[in-house]
Amino acid sequence: MTNRQKTSHPLVKLDHAFYDRAGVVTVAKDLLGKVLVTEFGGQRTSGRIVETEAYNGVGDRASHAWSGRRTTRTEVMYGVAGTAYVYLIYGIHHLFNVVTNKKDIPHAVLVRALQPIDGIPLMMQRMNRHEIKTEHGEVAKVDYSLTRGPGNLSRALGLFTKHTATSLLGDEIWIGDDGWRPKRSEIVAGPRIGVDYAGVDAGLPYRFFIKGNPYVSGSKTAKAH
Repeated sequence: MTNRQKTSHPLVKLDHAFYDRAGVVTVAKDLLGKVLVTEFGGQRTSGRIVETEAYNGVGDRASHAWSGRRTTRTEVMYGVAGTAYVYLIYGIHHLFNVVTNKKDIPHAVLVRALQPIDGIPLMMQRMNRHEIKTEHGEVAKVDYSLTRGPGNLSRALGLFTKHTATSLLGDEIWIGDDGWRPKRSEIVAGPRIGVDYAGVDAGLPYRFFIKGNPYVSGSKTAKAH
Protein backbone atom coordinates (compact mmCIF):
# COMPACT_ATOMS: atom_id res chain seq x y z
CA MET A 1 0.00 0.00 0.00
CA THR A 2 1.43 3.37 -0.96
CA ASN A 3 2.02 6.01 1.71
CA ARG A 4 -0.78 8.14 0.31
CA GLN A 5 -3.22 5.29 0.85
CA LYS A 6 -2.40 4.89 4.53
CA THR A 7 -4.88 6.40 6.96
CA SER A 8 -5.26 6.60 10.71
CA HIS A 9 -9.03 6.91 10.53
CA PRO A 10 -11.12 4.05 11.96
CA LEU A 11 -12.81 1.70 9.54
CA VAL A 12 -16.55 2.40 9.59
CA LYS A 13 -18.95 -0.18 8.16
CA LEU A 14 -21.02 1.09 5.22
CA ASP A 15 -24.71 1.33 6.05
CA HIS A 16 -27.78 0.31 4.06
CA ALA A 17 -28.16 3.79 2.56
CA PHE A 18 -24.84 3.48 0.73
CA TYR A 19 -26.09 0.48 -1.25
CA ASP A 20 -29.74 1.53 -1.56
CA ARG A 21 -29.20 4.01 -4.38
CA ALA A 22 -30.63 4.12 -7.88
CA GLY A 23 -27.36 4.60 -9.78
CA VAL A 24 -25.43 1.33 -9.85
CA VAL A 25 -22.69 3.02 -11.88
CA THR A 26 -22.28 5.64 -9.15
CA VAL A 27 -22.13 2.95 -6.45
CA ALA A 28 -19.52 1.02 -8.44
CA LYS A 29 -17.36 4.13 -8.68
CA ASP A 30 -17.91 5.04 -5.02
CA LEU A 31 -16.75 1.57 -3.92
CA LEU A 32 -13.24 2.36 -5.14
CA GLY A 33 -11.07 2.92 -2.10
CA LYS A 34 -13.44 1.20 0.31
CA VAL A 35 -12.23 -1.85 2.25
CA LEU A 36 -13.75 -5.31 1.82
CA VAL A 37 -13.47 -7.36 5.02
CA THR A 38 -14.10 -11.01 5.85
CA GLU A 39 -13.99 -12.35 9.41
CA PHE A 40 -14.40 -16.12 9.62
CA GLY A 41 -13.54 -18.05 12.77
CA GLY A 42 -11.92 -15.00 14.34
CA GLN A 43 -9.56 -14.52 11.41
CA ARG A 44 -9.71 -11.28 9.46
CA THR A 45 -8.67 -10.69 5.88
CA SER A 46 -9.23 -7.43 4.06
CA GLY A 47 -8.25 -5.39 1.05
CA ARG A 48 -8.88 -1.99 -0.48
CA ILE A 49 -11.17 -2.14 -3.53
CA VAL A 50 -9.29 -0.94 -6.61
CA GLU A 51 -11.49 -2.24 -9.44
CA THR A 52 -15.24 -2.74 -9.90
CA GLU A 53 -17.83 -3.37 -12.61
CA ALA A 54 -21.46 -2.20 -12.61
CA TYR A 55 -24.31 -4.40 -13.88
CA ASN A 56 -27.46 -2.45 -14.62
CA GLY A 57 -30.20 -5.05 -14.20
CA VAL A 58 -32.95 -5.92 -16.66
CA GLY A 59 -31.83 -3.39 -19.27
CA ASP A 60 -28.22 -4.56 -19.36
CA ARG A 61 -27.43 -7.45 -21.69
CA ALA A 62 -24.34 -8.30 -19.64
CA SER A 63 -26.35 -8.71 -16.43
CA HIS A 64 -27.57 -12.06 -15.13
CA ALA A 65 -30.94 -10.32 -14.73
CA TRP A 66 -31.13 -9.13 -18.36
CA SER A 67 -34.73 -8.92 -19.62
CA GLY A 68 -36.09 -9.81 -16.17
CA ARG A 69 -34.45 -13.24 -15.96
CA ARG A 70 -34.98 -14.81 -12.53
CA THR A 71 -33.43 -18.09 -11.45
CA THR A 72 -32.58 -19.74 -8.15
CA ARG A 73 -29.06 -18.34 -8.50
CA THR A 74 -30.01 -14.79 -9.43
CA GLU A 75 -32.99 -14.32 -7.09
CA VAL A 76 -30.69 -12.67 -4.55
CA MET A 77 -30.15 -9.82 -7.03
CA TYR A 78 -33.81 -8.91 -6.64
CA GLY A 79 -33.47 -8.74 -2.88
CA VAL A 80 -32.31 -6.18 -0.34
CA ALA A 81 -29.49 -3.76 -1.14
CA GLY A 82 -26.29 -4.44 0.77
CA THR A 83 -26.39 -8.20 0.21
CA ALA A 84 -23.65 -10.42 -1.20
CA TYR A 85 -24.22 -12.16 -4.54
CA VAL A 86 -21.58 -14.84 -5.09
CA TYR A 87 -21.73 -17.06 -8.15
CA LEU A 88 -19.54 -19.73 -9.73
CA ILE A 89 -18.03 -19.31 -13.20
CA TYR A 90 -16.31 -21.97 -15.32
CA GLY A 91 -16.95 -24.35 -12.42
CA ILE A 92 -13.88 -22.92 -10.68
CA HIS A 93 -14.04 -19.25 -9.74
CA HIS A 94 -16.35 -17.76 -7.12
CA LEU A 95 -17.17 -14.13 -7.96
CA PHE A 96 -18.23 -11.66 -5.27
CA ASN A 97 -20.84 -9.01 -6.09
CA VAL A 98 -22.69 -6.38 -4.09
CA VAL A 99 -26.46 -6.06 -4.58
CA THR A 100 -27.66 -2.44 -4.84
CA ASN A 101 -30.83 -0.38 -5.32
CA LYS A 102 -34.39 -1.12 -4.18
CA LYS A 103 -35.87 -4.58 -3.78
CA ASP A 104 -36.92 -6.09 -7.14
CA ILE A 105 -34.46 -3.89 -9.05
CA PRO A 106 -31.59 -6.34 -9.74
CA HIS A 107 -28.54 -4.09 -9.81
CA ALA A 108 -25.16 -5.43 -8.74
CA VAL A 109 -21.49 -4.46 -8.61
CA LEU A 110 -18.76 -7.02 -9.24
CA VAL A 111 -15.62 -6.46 -7.16
CA ARG A 112 -12.74 -7.25 -9.51
CA ALA A 113 -9.57 -6.45 -7.55
CA LEU A 114 -8.27 -5.58 -4.08
CA GLN A 115 -5.05 -4.25 -2.60
CA PRO A 116 -4.37 -6.49 0.45
CA ILE A 117 -4.37 -4.99 3.94
CA ASP A 118 -5.07 -7.53 6.72
CA GLY A 119 -4.35 -11.23 6.92
CA ILE A 120 -1.93 -11.60 4.02
CA PRO A 121 -0.39 -14.85 5.37
CA LEU A 122 -3.89 -16.36 5.59
CA MET A 123 -4.67 -15.19 2.06
CA MET A 124 -1.52 -16.89 0.82
CA GLN A 125 -2.46 -20.06 2.65
CA ARG A 126 -5.90 -20.06 1.02
CA MET A 127 -4.19 -19.63 -2.35
CA ASN A 128 -1.83 -22.53 -1.60
CA ARG A 129 1.17 -20.23 -1.66
CA HIS A 130 4.08 -20.12 0.75
CA GLU A 131 5.81 -17.12 2.23
CA ILE A 132 9.33 -16.73 0.92
CA LYS A 133 11.83 -15.23 3.35
CA THR A 134 14.95 -13.36 2.37
CA GLU A 135 18.34 -14.09 3.93
CA HIS A 136 17.54 -11.35 6.45
CA GLY A 137 14.35 -13.13 7.54
CA GLU A 138 11.99 -10.66 5.85
CA VAL A 139 8.93 -11.91 4.02
CA ALA A 140 9.32 -11.38 0.29
CA LYS A 141 6.98 -9.08 -1.59
CA VAL A 142 3.50 -10.50 -2.17
CA ASP A 143 2.76 -11.31 -5.80
CA TYR A 144 0.16 -8.90 -7.22
CA SER A 145 -1.91 -11.83 -8.51
CA LEU A 146 -2.88 -12.66 -4.90
CA THR A 147 -5.98 -10.44 -5.12
CA ARG A 148 -5.91 -9.43 -8.79
CA GLY A 149 -9.06 -10.58 -10.54
CA PRO A 150 -12.45 -11.49 -9.04
CA GLY A 151 -11.72 -15.21 -8.75
CA ASN A 152 -8.43 -14.71 -6.93
CA LEU A 153 -9.72 -12.10 -4.51
CA SER A 154 -12.70 -14.25 -3.54
CA ARG A 155 -10.48 -17.23 -2.85
CA ALA A 156 -7.97 -15.13 -0.90
CA LEU A 157 -10.73 -13.69 1.30
CA GLY A 158 -12.46 -17.06 1.75
CA LEU A 159 -15.58 -16.12 -0.25
CA PHE A 160 -17.62 -18.88 -1.89
CA THR A 161 -21.11 -19.42 -3.30
CA LYS A 162 -22.24 -20.55 0.16
CA HIS A 163 -21.94 -16.88 1.18
CA THR A 164 -24.43 -15.62 -1.39
CA ALA A 165 -27.36 -13.76 0.22
CA THR A 166 -25.21 -12.82 3.23
CA SER A 167 -25.95 -9.33 4.53
CA LEU A 168 -23.04 -6.91 4.26
CA LEU A 169 -24.33 -5.20 7.39
CA GLY A 170 -23.30 -8.17 9.52
CA ASP A 171 -19.96 -9.17 11.03
CA GLU A 172 -18.67 -11.88 8.67
CA ILE A 173 -18.56 -10.03 5.34
CA TRP A 174 -18.71 -6.26 5.17
CA ILE A 175 -17.31 -3.19 3.48
CA GLY A 176 -15.83 -0.30 5.42
CA ASP A 177 -14.79 3.31 4.87
CA ASP A 178 -11.63 4.65 6.51
CA GLY A 179 -11.81 8.02 4.82
CA TRP A 180 -9.34 7.32 2.02
CA ARG A 181 -10.42 8.48 -1.45
CA PRO A 182 -8.72 8.18 -4.83
CA LYS A 183 -8.26 11.45 -6.66
CA ARG A 184 -10.78 12.07 -9.40
CA SER A 185 -7.94 11.99 -11.94
CA GLU A 186 -7.01 8.48 -10.72
CA ILE A 187 -10.45 6.99 -11.43
CA VAL A 188 -10.55 5.38 -14.86
CA ALA A 189 -13.70 4.15 -16.64
CA GLY A 190 -13.82 1.66 -19.47
CA PRO A 191 -15.59 -1.40 -20.93
CA ARG A 192 -16.20 -4.42 -18.75
CA ILE A 193 -14.11 -7.56 -19.20
CA GLY A 194 -15.41 -10.86 -20.59
CA VAL A 195 -18.88 -9.68 -21.67
CA ASP A 196 -18.49 -9.73 -25.45
CA TYR A 197 -21.75 -11.70 -25.63
CA ALA A 198 -23.61 -8.55 -24.50
CA GLY A 199 -23.56 -6.90 -27.93
CA VAL A 200 -23.65 -3.11 -27.79
CA ASP A 201 -23.74 -3.23 -23.98
CA ALA A 202 -20.28 -4.80 -23.96
CA GLY A 203 -18.82 -1.40 -24.77
CA LEU A 204 -20.48 0.52 -21.93
CA PRO A 205 -17.97 2.27 -19.64
CA TYR A 206 -19.13 0.39 -16.54
CA ARG A 207 -15.73 -0.79 -15.31
CA PHE A 208 -13.89 1.46 -12.86
CA PHE A 209 -10.37 1.17 -11.51
CA ILE A 210 -7.64 3.18 -9.83
CA LYS A 211 -5.08 4.24 -12.40
CA GLY A 212 -1.64 2.73 -11.95
CA ASN A 213 -2.59 0.33 -9.18
CA PRO A 214 -0.70 -2.95 -9.76
CA TYR A 215 -3.58 -5.09 -8.47
CA VAL A 216 -5.97 -4.00 -11.25
CA SER A 217 -6.95 -7.16 -13.09
CA GLY A 218 -6.92 -6.36 -16.77
CA SER A 219 -6.38 -3.77 -19.45
CA LYS A 220 -8.95 -2.64 -21.98
CA THR A 221 -9.54 0.70 -23.67
CA ALA A 222 -10.31 3.12 -20.86
CA LYS A 223 -10.28 6.80 -20.05
CA ALA A 224 -9.98 9.06 -17.03
CA HIS A 225 -13.37 9.67 -15.46
